[in-house]
Amino acid sequence: MSIMKGCRSPKDGKSRSKTVKSIGYLETLKKEYEDPVAHFKQVAREMTLAAKEQKIPELLNVNTKEMMTTNTDNLKNLGSAVLSKVYHELDVHTFIRSNFRRFSRKFDSNAILKMLVYSRILSPCSKKKTWEERGKFFDKMDFSLSDVYQFLGDFAGLKSRLQLHLHQKIRHETEVVYYDVTNYYFEIDKPDDLRKKGISKEHRPNPIVQMGLFMDKNGIPISFDLFPGNTNDCETLVPQIREFNRDFDLGRIIVVADKGLNTTNNIVANILSGDGYVYSQSVRKAQSELKKYVLDDLGYCKIGEGFKIKSRIYPREIEVKGKKVRIDEKQVIFWSADYDKRAKAERAEAVAKAQKIVENPGLYGNYGSHKYIKNGNGKNLVFDEARLAEEEKLDGYYAIVTSELDKSDEEIIEIYRGLWKIEESFKVTKSDLEARPVYLSREVHIMAHFMVCFVSLVILRLLEQKLGVGASAIAESLRNANCLLITENTYVSAYFDEILKSAKQILKVNLQPKFLTHAQIKNIFAQTKI
Repeated sequence: MSIMKGCRSPKDGKSRSKTVKSIGYLETLKKEYEDPVAHFKQVAREMTLAAKEQKIPELLNVNTKEMMTTNTDNLKNLGSAVLSKVYHELDVHTFIRSNFRRFSRKFDSNAILKMLVYSRILSPCSKKKTWEERGKFFDKMDFSLSDVYQFLGDFAGLKSRLQLHLHQKIRHETEVVYYDVTNYYFEIDKPDDLRKKGISKEHRPNPIVQMGLFMDKNGIPISFDLFPGNTNDCETLVPQIREFNRDFDLGRIIVVADKGLNTTNNIVANILSGDGYVYSQSVRKAQSELKKYVLDDLGYCKIGEGFKIKSRIYPREIEVKGKKVRIDEKQVIFWSADYDKRAKAERAEAVAKAQKIVENPGLYGNYGSHKYIKNGNGKNLVFDEARLAEEEKLDGYYAIVTSELDKSDEEIIEIYRGLWKIEESFKVTKSDLEARPVYLSREVHIMAHFMVCFVSLVILRLLEQKLGVGASAIAESLRNANCLLITENTYVSAYFDEILKSAKQILKVNLQPKFLTHAQIKNIFAQTKI
C-alpha cells in the first residue's frame, strides 16, 4: 500500500501520479489495523487538507543522479503575473476576443497579444525570437509563427478601437493633453511609402517613420499615429487633432507642445476645433519686438534669487479659412539662472573650437563653431565677440504662448513643464521596450508592432503610478522574477525584491513563496484575471 498524489505535468499537461509515502503490505498491516484501507484513506485525507492549509511542508524527493536531456529549459518567468494583473484590469483580453470573432481564426488571439506585450516589456526582441521563447511563460501559447504574423495583420486595423477601449478603462484626465513627435529607424537601404529618409532624432541615415503621441497629465498615453518619415513634425498635429476629437469626443482640451509645433496652421486647428493651446516660443528666432520685450527689465516679478517672470496679452493675426483674424494671445516670459548656466555650458564647446580655429585656420569645424568666426581684414580670421555677446543676452530666457488668458503665469508654466513626461515616454519606448530598429516590412505589421509597444507602455506607466517606481526598475524586477522546475510538479523561486513586495501589497500578486507547485502558480495567474 502507498499514498499517491495526482498532479499534472507542466511540460505536456498530462496527469501523473507519484508516491508520497510507502505504507507496507496489506497482509502485514492487517495485524496492526482493523481496516488498514479505511485508516490510511483517512490519513491521506488529512494530509491533503493539511497541505491545502499549508500547515505542513511537502517533502521533495530529488534524484541527485538525474540527468537533463538535450535542449532542456526549466526556467519560467513569474513576473508576467504582475503584467497580467494590469492587462486584465484594462480588460484587454475581452477587447481582443470580442473584436477577433469576425476573423474566425483558429489561433488564440489573446494568447498571442499577451506573449507580444509581456515579451516587449521583459525581454524585447524580434517577433520570431519572441515566439521561439514563448515557453518561458506559464500561459498556454499553442500557436505557430505564421499565426503571429497573421494576428499582426488583423490587429493593425483595430488601432482606433483599442485606443478608445483603453481610454474608457483608464479615464484619462484630459483637460490638458500633451503632444510630441519622435521617429523610429529601420535598418533598410531602400525607402518605401512609409519608411522614408527624414530628420532622425538619433541622427541616423536610415529610413524612419514619424510617430505623434498624445498623453494625459499623469503621463499615461492616450493615442498615437504614424506618418511617413519625411513628414515635418509640425505637419502631424492637425490630422492628429482631427482624429483625436473624432474618436474621443472629450470636449474642450488644451494641447501642450514644444516650439516645433508652434505654427499658424496648428493654432488655427486648435481654434477651429474649439481647443486651447500652450506652446513654447523660440526667443532667439522671435521677431525683434518680442526680443525687446523679453530683455526689458520692466514688469518682471522676481521669485527667489534665480527666477523672474512676467506676461502680457498680445494680439496675433492669423488666417482662418482665407480671412485674416486677430486673436489675443498670452505671452509668458521667464528667466531662470539654471537655464542661463545650461545655455552657456552648451555653447562652451563650440566657442572653444571657434577660438582654436582662429588661431589655427587649418582645423576642421562645423556650423556651431564657424558662426563665431569672421574675416577681420579679408585675410585673417577673427573671433566674433559681438555675435557671442548678442547670443548671451538671451541666455536663460524662455517664452510660452497660450490661448488661456485667464490662467496665471505660474499655472501656464506648470502646465508646460508636464511636457517632460511625454519625452520620458519616448525614452521608455526606445530604451526599455526597444521599439527600434523595427524588423518588419509590411505597413500593417509595422502599425501592429507600435500598437503592441503602445499597450506595453500603457501597462508600464500604470505600474509606475501604482508602485511608485520607474519603468526601467519595474521591467528589471519582473524580468528577474523567475522560477526553476526542480521536481515534476514543484518550482523554486529565484528572485524577490522591494518592487515585488510592493506588488504583493498593492496589486495582491504574491510572488514571495520560495517553493510553488504548478497548481499554486496556476492559482496566482488565475487571481490576476479576476
